[in-house]
Amino acid sequence: MPRYFLEVAYKGTAYSGFQSQKNANTVQAEVEKAINILFPLPFLLNGEGQELRLTGSSRTDTGVHALQNYFHFDHGEIAHSEFIYKINAILPDDIVCKGLQQVSEKAHCRFDAISREYSYYVYRQKDPFLKDRAFYFPYKLDIEKMQQASSIIKEYTDFTSFSKRNTQVKSFICQVSESTWYWEKDCLVYTVKANRFLRGMVRALTATMLKVGRGKISLDEFRKIIEAKDCTKASFAVPAHGLFLTAVRYPE
Repeated sequence: MPRYFLEVAYKGTAYSGFQSQKNANTVQAEVEKAINILFPLPFLLNGEGQELRLTGSSRTDTGVHALQNYFHFDHGEIAHSEFIYKINAILPDDIVCKGLQQVSEKAHCRFDAISREYSYYVYRQKDPFLKDRAFYFPYKLDIEKMQQASSIIKEYTDFTSFSKRNTQVKSFICQVSESTWYWEKDCLVYTVKANRFLRGMVRALTATMLKVGRGKISLDEFRKIIEAKDCTKASFAVPAHGLFLTAVRYPE
């Protein structure tokens, strides 16, 4: 049966994360519902009819947004030119399907990804047009020290200190290839790229570097937090709505 990668983007404000959950609405649940409306007859899997189920690339938490994320699924009748137009007509306004591509039957949108990129947006002056997609933080910051902290991150691979406790991962090792702060119009943005991320990792890195920027901790103390491998040492105190998954990369 043909396999497809489906590229999506979404504003996560109204959803309890990306992946399907019991008793909570998610991005995956909305996309699955739309596809099953578009193709109401169950497709056959191992000779039995059932509704289509998606496999997600990168989980995002409640309230987190994505400019690019992926699902994959198997279906025998879905490749037609009007699929994207029709599914977007069904989906709510805060989710969009951006592309559909047939891939190898063995391709996996989660395990085959070679990198993921996140950006966290901070704004310094009150702006009603940013309040649901950036973190309002009107305090004096030492941007140079925050930049130095972001460079320190690339020296390490064990990010236990920046992972939430309730996680099922067996390893806390991540290969961070990019980590930097920059200005984008009225927002101060932290961008990080790695082969994988831990639950809550980007928000914890951001929140802890903001403490560096405010002079609450030194760069040496920031290093010690990383080396402690203890999540009680880091700060997780930034809201979800400032975080965007911006890219998921695959081999050519």
